Amino acid sequence: MRWTGRKLLFAALIGLLYIGGCSSKNSTTEQQESSQEQPKEIATSYPAPFTGEQLTEKRENRSIVATINNHPLARPQSGIADADLIYEFMAEGEVTRYLALFHSEIPDQIGPIRSARDYFVRLAEGMDAFYIAHGYSPEAKKLLDSGTVDYVNGMQYDGTLFERSPDRKAPHNSYISKEHITQAFETTGASEKISKMPVFSFLNPEDSDKIGDMASSVIVSYGKNPNFSSTYHFDEETNRYYRSVNGIDTVDKLNERRVELANVIVMEMDHQTVDQEGRQAIDLHSGGKAVLFHEGIAKTIEWENIDGFLTPLEQGLPVKLTAGKSWIHIVPSISGPSTSVTYTP
Repeated sequence: MRWTGRKLLFAALIGLLYIGGCSSKNSTTEQQESSQEQPKEIATSYPAPFTGEQLTEKRENRSIVATINNHPLARPQSGIADADLIYEFMAEGEVTRYLALFHSEIPDQIGPIRSARDYFVRLAEGMDAFYIAHGYSPEAKKLLDSGTVDYVNGMQYDGTLFERSPDRKAPHNSYISKEHITQAFETTGASEKISKMPVFSFLNPEDSDKIGDMASSVIVSYGKNPNFSSTYHFDEETNRYYRSVNGIDTVDKLNERRVELANVIVMEMDHQTVDQEGRQAIDLHSGGKAVLFHEGIAKTIEWENIDGFLTPLEQGLPVKLTAGKSWIHIVPSISGPSTSVTYTP
């Protein structure tokens, strides 16, 4: 059979189309095989050691604890909405003071910063936290001078690392910024990496704890002064407690954000008045009774000092807290949780 030029051209075109189809088919098959071979990316999260909340990146920074003024003239305080934990202690008489722990987030400003007490220093030591204060009691100064903790104090850095706010009067106006905290680590040569982790335990996100007495409203008092009596109201929608003092909501001065708490814990400890100022010696080591409020319920528990951390326990094991921030009241054993705390369904 003779092949004309037109027939040859037609045969060539058919051949090209056939080769192209095979190539396209092979390419599609290769893409499918390649797609099947590659594993799917799994989102990784890391539980925050002090809150149990899931973070997108692992935080290995050292925790910071700061003594924060709780005088009515010092309110609202700055940075407290970002604190993982806030411990509220008696400082003198019925006046309380906060020891705020920051790890998951470091706010742009913290304060007003107030003076150290020996039990603040001891708690910072136990947790290997970097300690921030402005001033000190005689016992606290001895501990600081002996190198018990890595720290920075406004007595040595007033006007440099610590700044005075013009809208408040001393001693209610000393603040430290996030930038100056970084400088404080550099100035003191302190390690910036966390070395000790708490043994706290947290509920899984899909779990809840409803074993206990209903507690939608909680009041924690340190005496008869309403300025140091905390009221907590539980919100079922957010599963959080919101705090107020003497009818005023506890908010963060930096952003007017209300402090949201997953857990409110009251721990009973032996207190002893040690001077005419009413300063206290507080037993952080012997353990004792405690009450946990979370998920809208109240639960009687205990606490122990485990490797430097004040750890809430239930039947000898770390109690499962709700993931989130916690407010921890330290109350005198002479009154104890039973008389310092009232709650209603």
